[in-house]
Amino acid sequence: MPIDILMPALSPTMEKGNLAKWLKKEGDTIKAGDVIAEIETDKATMEVEAVDEGILARIVVPEGSQDVPVNQLIAVIAGEGEDVKAAAGGAGAKPAVAAPAPKAPEAKAATGGGMGNAAPAKAEEKPQPVPAAPASIAQAASGIRLFASPLAKRLAKLDGIDLSKVVGTGPHGRIVERDVKAAAAGGTARAAPATASAAASTPAAPKPAPVSAPSDEQVKKLFEPGSYEEVPHDNMRKVIARRLTEAKSTIPHFYLTIDCELDALLSLREQINKAAPAKDGKPAYKLSVNDMVIKALAMSLRAVPEANVSWTDGAMLKHKHADIGVAVSIPGGLITPVIRDACHKTLSTISNEMKDLASRAKNRKLKPEEYQGGTSAVSNLGMFGIKDFSAVINPPHATILAVGAGEKRVIVRNDQPAIATVMSVTLSTDHRAVDGALGAELMQAFKGYIENPMGMLV
Repeated sequence: MPIDILMPALSPTMEKGNLAKWLKKEGDTIKAGDVIAEIETDKATMEVEAVDEGILARIVVPEGSQDVPVNQLIAVIAGEGEDVKAAAGGAGAKPAVAAPAPKAPEAKAATGGGMGNAAPAKAEEKPQPVPAAPASIAQAASGIRLFASPLAKRLAKLDGIDLSKVVGTGPHGRIVERDVKAAAAGGTARAAPATASAAASTPAAPKPAPVSAPSDEQVKKLFEPGSYEEVPHDNMRKVIARRLTEAKSTIPHFYLTIDCELDALLSLREQINKAAPAKDGKPAYKLSVNDMVIKALAMSLRAVPEANVSWTDGAMLKHKHADIGVAVSIPGGLITPVIRDACHKTLSTISNEMKDLASRAKNRKLKPEEYQGGTSAVSNLGMFGIKDFSAVINPPHATILAVGAGEKRVIVRNDQPAIATVMSVTLSTDHRAVDGALGAELMQAFKGYIENPMGMLV
């Protein structure tokens, strides 16, 4: 029987990927563990290994194909003793076909109250509205929990969509934004309207018009034809846009800014770098200010464990380790590799790990486990001269630290003006998980480690 090779899901959030390159050709013998293809996700280029043995009978999706859905057929392997030509032309070699999106209802159906994808009613029959059970009732009756993104839930509530009647197309069947929009466009999964008697006795409150972003064509009309170039979004930019929109619309952000004096830290950094042993004619390490910021944040989270958390609807996840993600700019977007258990690592280890992760990130060679998860993050724009800014929280984190440039400023010390190197940092926090007083406590701990950096060495 032919063995189907499907587009793999290389991360929990992956929905599509690009088939960058086939490393085997039709007719090649395949062994379990052989690398057969390279897949580009929104974050990295990953190698795909075969789990079955046989002969590569047919390549269904050619290399260079863009936006191939997860679980779509990409190739077929003929099993041991099986005819290769038969396997290549057999039913198993047909590519998976995505279910068509629900069609918009015709104009004459708009007043009929029927579902857009249902069979048309006979002429003499009038379609009757079928009451839709609320999602909570449907869940209780079926014993099945619905999985939907926060944005999908919000859109469903605004449009009166019953999520229990929506089929999810996201990872692991999760209901996502496009599923709700498709249900709304097709007239499916609508909650039952109020009865006539209820409508007569209770005046309906005016429903505010939904606010939506301008369409592509509306935006283009604002500019002179030929005055711009269209650059299509790649997968990374699409995912960044979706995640940031979801983060800002579902996480109640608030911000805390504090100034830290850097002179002691800069002096210690210089001493440590001068003392670095030589390795292959080069220093074994070279600390940056950012390396010390990563360490300081990790130790602060250990000192204030109530802030080292992630919010879920059912419980607060209180983390046992401080894993710090670090925003790295790469062509087309950014990625956040994670320094695991940073509070227990030496500064030199953090520095060398960060250099390795950043280098491989720019070549899109990170593994999913190297950029997923984490308990907090650092975004540093100080090297660009940015004084201060506020970063967007990256779920499932509850905090992110935005780091500005260190600069000479006039301060007051012992009632006298003095010059110091000062760095402004802003903590963005999820108010559901870290409130104002707790965030302030975390920032005080961070300031203490930055201004007394010897504490990071003991």
